[in-house]
Amino acid sequence: MTTFTPSSSTETLSTIQWAAAEESPLEILGHGSKRGIGRPLQTEHTLDLSKLTGVTLYEPAELVLSARAGTPLAEIEQLLAENGQQFAFEPMDYGPLLGGAPGRGTISGVLASNLSGPRRLKAGAARDHILGISAVSGRGEAFKSGGRVVKNVTGYDLSKLMANSWGTLAVLTDVTFKVLPAAETEVTLAIRGLLDDAAVAAMALALGSSAEVSSAAHLPERIAARVAGGKHGSDAATLLRVEGFGPSVVYRIEALRKLLGKAGPLEEIAGEASKTIWRDIRDCRPFSDGGTRPVWRVSMAPSQAHHMVMALRMQAAVDAFYDWQGGLVWLSMREDDPEADLLRGLIRKYGGGHATLVRASAPHRAALPVFEPQPPHLAALSARLKAEFDPKQILNPGRMA
Repeated sequence: MTTFTPSSSTETLSTIQWAAAEESPLEILGHGSKRGIGRPLQTEHTLDLSKLTGVTLYEPAELVLSARAGTPLAEIEQLLAENGQQFAFEPMDYGPLLGGAPGRGTISGVLASNLSGPRRLKAGAARDHILGISAVSGRGEAFKSGGRVVKNVTGYDLSKLMANSWGTLAVLTDVTFKVLPAAETEVTLAIRGLLDDAAVAAMALALGSSAEVSSAAHLPERIAARVAGGKHGSDAATLLRVEGFGPSVVYRIEALRKLLGKAGPLEEIAGEASKTIWRDIRDCRPFSDGGTRPVWRVSMAPSQAHHMVMALRMQAAVDAFYDWQGGLVWLSMREDDPEADLLRGLIRKYGGGHATLVRASAPHRAALPVFEPQPPHLAALSARLKAEFDPKQILNPGRMA
C-alpha cells in the first residue's frame, strides 16, 4: 500500500490525475477520525491530507475564514474563540465515539460529513455555512465553487453538493466558511425526572415559546450520569439551552421557569458546566465507551421518535437519548439484534426518517447498508452525480453504497 501525503493543492491534483490514469482507487483521509464510518474500503493506496494545513484567510470583521483541507478543526476553533467567534453549527467530534482521540477532525471532514451539533435547530449544519471550496474531482480536474463573501450566487452551488458526500465525489483542498460571534452568556435549564413522552412535550412547548431556545435534548434515566462526568446525577434530564446577552438570557430563563414550572423539578446550569454538557451531547459521549457495540444515528419527526424507540425496546436491547427536540436519536444496540431491518422498518412505521450506522466492527459494517438506502429515483440521481464527478470510481469506492 502507498500513502500519498501532498502538502499543496498542486500535489493533490497530480496524485488524483495519476490515480485516474491508472484507475487505481484511493482512500481519502484527513486525520482518520471518521474512518470507521461507512462500509470498509478495499483500496491499495491512500491519499492523506494531514499535511495540507493552514488558515489561508481570516477576517473577523467580515465573519469569513478559509483554511486548507487538512487543518485540524480544534486549531481553527481555538483561533475563533480567541476572537470571540465560533462555528454556529457546532460541529461534532466523532473521535471519542469511534475509539480515537478528541480534536483530530479536519475542516474538510466537517463539510464532507456535513457535521452539526445540538444548535442545529437554530443554526443548521455545515452545508448552511459553507461559502466556497477548491477541490479536485475524480476525473483529475481542479475546480472552484462559491467565494469568500456571504452573498455569492454565481453558477451552481457545488459547495453544498460536497456536504455529506464523504469524499466520494471530489477531494477538497481548501474551504471557506462563514463564522459568527460567540454568545456572551449560556445557561441550561434542566427539568428532572421526565419520561420520554413528557420530555418531548416539554421541549416542544419550550421551542414554541418566545424564549429562543437554541438547543433541546433529553437524557433518560441512567444516561444522564454519562454526561459531564456524572456531576449532575443519574435522574432523567430534559435540557433547554438559552444563549445571548446576559440580561436577555436571565429574562428568557425566567420565562421558561414560569412556562415549565409544573413539569418537574428545575435546575439551572450555567457557564462552563453548561458548555460541558452540550459538548458531551454533541459528541455522543454517553456511548463513547471505547467498544464496538453498534451505535445508530436516527433522524425523524420529534413527535414520533420516542414512539419508535419504545417499540424498538420491545424487541431489542437498546439504550437511547434524544437531541434536536427529539428529532435526533442516538441508539446503542447489540450486534446480535436484527438491527437494520427492524430499526428502519419501525422508522417507516412511525412517519419516516433515516438511520445511519455510525459505529460497528468492520465485518458488521460490511454486512449492512450503513447509510439509509435511497428510493430508486434518488439512487439514480446519486449514481449520475458519481459518474460525472468520479467516472472511474477511484474516490472512496464503496464507502456509501
